Amino acid sequence: MVVSKSWTMVKHFVGAPKPEDFKLIEKELPPLKDGEVLLESEFLSVDPYMRPYSRQKKEGDVMIGSQVARVIESKNSSFPVGGYYAAYSGWTTHFISDGQGLNALPASWPKSLPKSLALGTVGMPGLTAYFGLLELCQPKEGEVVLVNCAAGAVGSVVGQIAKIKGCKVVGSAGSDEKVKYLKEIGFDVAFNYKTVDSLEEELKKASPEGYDSYFENVGGKFADAAIPQMNTFGRIAVCGAISQYNDDVPPLGPYIQTYMIFKQLRMEGFLVHRWTNRYEEGQKQLLQWVSEGKLKYHEHVTNGFENMPAGFIGMLQGENIGKAIIKV
Repeated sequence: MVVSKSWTMVKHFVGAPKPEDFKLIEKELPPLKDGEVLLESEFLSVDPYMRPYSRQKKEGDVMIGSQVARVIESKNSSFPVGGYYAAYSGWTTHFISDGQGLNALPASWPKSLPKSLALGTVGMPGLTAYFGLLELCQPKEGEVVLVNCAAGAVGSVVGQIAKIKGCKVVGSAGSDEKVKYLKEIGFDVAFNYKTVDSLEEELKKASPEGYDSYFENVGGKFADAAIPQMNTFGRIAVCGAISQYNDDVPPLGPYIQTYMIFKQLRMEGFLVHRWTNRYEEGQKQLLQWVSEGKLKYHEHVTNGFENMPAGFIGMLQGENIGKAIIKV
């Protein structure tokens, strides 16, 4: 019998998640039936979306999330032992699948690249950046693109794709170390929003000519400062609002309708699942850019399944540069 370990959500989060909100459980998995496979997680993902989406789960449920897992036993010829797959089976070390929802890593995956990238730059965050920027912001050569939370798993890819497309890119992050990283991966201007005297003035200084595209990951006061500086016909892709995820009561902010009207802005929220039928296209392009060195990656790795809650909490507090990964 294989014993699976899983992290459950003891209770719905009130404010920021705390260690006592999680509980580690163990259970024996039954023998495989025909058509089933047993997988062992090697890398697990912690992402900002888990905070708001956790409200949809019942207290006591296994926490939501994805992993890269290896088949260790199979009674399904389509999924041989040793094969690697990206799955969405929550915070768990072992799980049984009938094959539904298992996505094989691309056959062209270079041996030199860590398979954990299937959870980051070449996975959901990378695809979020790829489709959100190219489909909604539609950046053109010579335009100015603004990205906040720019040193994170999504923002760092957004900025680099914008550079590949010939844009000037301005990024905001929450530490001097992150600002240094953004400059290393090609951002034209990067600043620490926590240390500036005025966010409005810093944005004007970074791009006196205004902004044509704005990839939004933060919301709140950052959006209040950025939207008035959009150029006419500017495009805003709303990917996240991490500044508000822990708020029980959403704060009131300035009204944006006047800017939307007179600057003729287009602002659109999105979920990456909109482009599920194009994931293969996106993965292929992202993998090519990584292999060519055009798209750089950084992983913030937390070792040990027992440290998943700490990795999740740290990610929400902004401890990571690039993708936050748990290595089992």
